[in-house]
Amino acid sequence: MYYNIKNTLEKTSALDFRAGNEKYVAVLSSAEWSENRDKFEMGIEMDIDLSSVNSTKAEVNYDSLTGTFSLPDREDISRPSINFAFALDEKGVVFIDDNGFVEKTIDRIISTKRWAVPSLERFIYDFLEQIVIKDQMLLSKYDKELDTLESEVLTDGEKDPSLKVSRIRSDLRDLRIHYEQLLDLGQELEENENNFFSKENTRYFHLFTQRVSRLHDIATSLRDYSIQIRELYQSQLDKKQNRIMTLLTVITSIFMPLTLIAGWYGMNFKYMPELEKEAAYPTVIVVSIVIVIVCLIFFKKKKWL
Repeated sequence: MYYNIKNTLEKTSALDFRAGNEKYVAVLSSAEWSENRDKFEMGIEMDIDLSSVNSTKAEVNYDSLTGTFSLPDREDISRPSINFAFALDEKGVVFIDDNGFVEKTIDRIISTKRWAVPSLERFIYDFLEQIVIKDQMLLSKYDKELDTLESEVLTDGEKDPSLKVSRIRSDLRDLRIHYEQLLDLGQELEENENNFFSKENTRYFHLFTQRVSRLHDIATSLRDYSIQIRELYQSQLDKKQNRIMTLLTVITSIFMPLTLIAGWYGMNFKYMPELEKEAAYPTVIVVSIVIVIVCLIFFKKKKWL
């Protein structure tokens, strides 16, 4: 699939996509790239194996700029990444894609963008923007989910949020790594080492790197927030265990003197005077009750209960 960059992207045939001074965009499969790469005169021998792509990066060559994209699936970050490659020079950009992602992205650009001053740089900027266009909402969703987990921890400490927090942390880690790679890519484009882009239009890449930098900061902040929630749950758990231990200690302290009394009078020595007195048994009962009451008052004053 070939396009000319005009006020929007216009489809054209494979025979005239480089006619005149118009910049072009080409979308090819791996097999089509192997057959037609010499036509683009980029001076590269790039054999594409999209199954081995594992990162987003760019590499400067003598006559071209080549690289790959490895994009987390925004619907489910845990799914396999969306992988494709690209090669560009001052005349245009070629995408090598076997899964249809690039064509869908270009269709969205065609339906939503009109350029007063068409340029290759503006198309690349809009293409990169389409990659992260929903990420602000995605990060907001994670933020709300973490807020909900924090509220649940504070109101009901029995619910362990570890599994949910671990999933969110894993997603945020993958997104943070992805943003770091996009930052490197944007900076490579902005440096314009081969002078493929006009100096005036490199500002588009600067705008993109600024946006990705903000997304990276948000993802990092949310990841730190997820760690705080795990620590909050642990502190709530420790507090609950401390309350239980305090209660057990208080109960033990109350019954220690009663155990002493029971043990003392359980010895049944022959000359123990209290054994012969009629009031001895009720006296021991009253003394035991008084001891319990005094202990409770003491623990209450100390705020141990």
